[in-house]
Amino acid sequence: MALEPMNLLIVNAGSSSLKLRVLSDDDEVLDEQNVSDWDGSPAALDKLDADAVVHRVVHGGERFDRAVLVDDEVEAAIEELVSLAPLHQPQALELIRHTRSGGLPVIACFDTAFHRSIPDSAATYALPGRWRDRFGLRKYGFHGLSHAYVARRVPELLDREVPRLVSAHLGAGASLCAIAEGRSVDTTMGFTPLDGLVMATRSGSVDPGLLLWLQTSGGLGADEIGDALEHESGLLGLSGKSGDLRGVLAGFEAGDDACRLAYEVYVHRLAGEIARMAAALNGLDALAFTGGVGEHSASLRAAVTRQLAWLGILIDAEANESATPVINAPGNDIAVSIVESREDLTMAAQARALLE
Repeated sequence: MALEPMNLLIVNAGSSSLKLRVLSDDDEVLDEQNVSDWDGSPAALDKLDADAVVHRVVHGGERFDRAVLVDDEVEAAIEELVSLAPLHQPQALELIRHTRSGGLPVIACFDTAFHRSIPDSAATYALPGRWRDRFGLRKYGFHGLSHAYVARRVPELLDREVPRLVSAHLGAGASLCAIAEGRSVDTTMGFTPLDGLVMATRSGSVDPGLLLWLQTSGGLGADEIGDALEHESGLLGLSGKSGDLRGVLAGFEAGDDACRLAYEVYVHRLAGEIARMAAALNGLDALAFTGGVGEHSASLRAAVTRQLAWLGILIDAEANESATPVINAPGNDIAVSIVESREDLTMAAQARALLE
């Protein structure tokens, strides 16, 4: 039975931002609102009309491997995962509750779901089995809605199949995904969104022994360490000035040594992790940059790809500066693309498939 045409309100709640879009049945943007300094209020949702509401939820844990209609049981399960994504999960949960009160169908799409295809060899931590079983300790991965869109979009841009693709989602949060034949096989974020790359205010990967030492010998409590890892680390912690890459680059160009170090650490980690993702794929056919930083920083793309020239990644300087969709050097075997982040299209497709 065919589904009646339906407009979807796509709700993407970040830690301090809110992106809202109303999409028609053929994915035309009918209305949108972006709140950059969001205070957590759900009021903006009430100004947009739709037939169903679709929410991005960062952590789906072991239970959610696809989009679901939200009922009381699903809502309770999402709440149980708040401690694993404290910057994002509470905001999404509050908005879900608000929209459920309006009587429309409410759908949750999970950032972790795309990564459920990661093999055990890449997803399993070398920890005692009793811990892994009791607490569900494994690599979950995040930004899955964005990486899934990249997996779909890059073959369209290149007009060919892309068996081995690395997707680089670079924004305030950042992660890489190794995508084989359209499926995630490894990623840089892990049990929580703190793992992996250096981010705006998040540390990325840190020696676990260092964190234990801070507690046992440094006298710092778990809450203090957790808050610093989430809010005071990354580019902000390195530069002492800004968690925004543009601010770090401006400081670097002005001769600020701390900003120079912050930028160099960011590029070093990013290039190294791209190489690791390529290793997980046994080679590379394409690299894609997406997210605010990935889409808009030509200097970062140039710096990262220079460090990866040994891997065969070469870009055209003019195409990179003008941010054309395909920026690899002519004739180069490895394609390099810039992809507009459209998590909303992934969410809409998942929601319609569920409702049908």
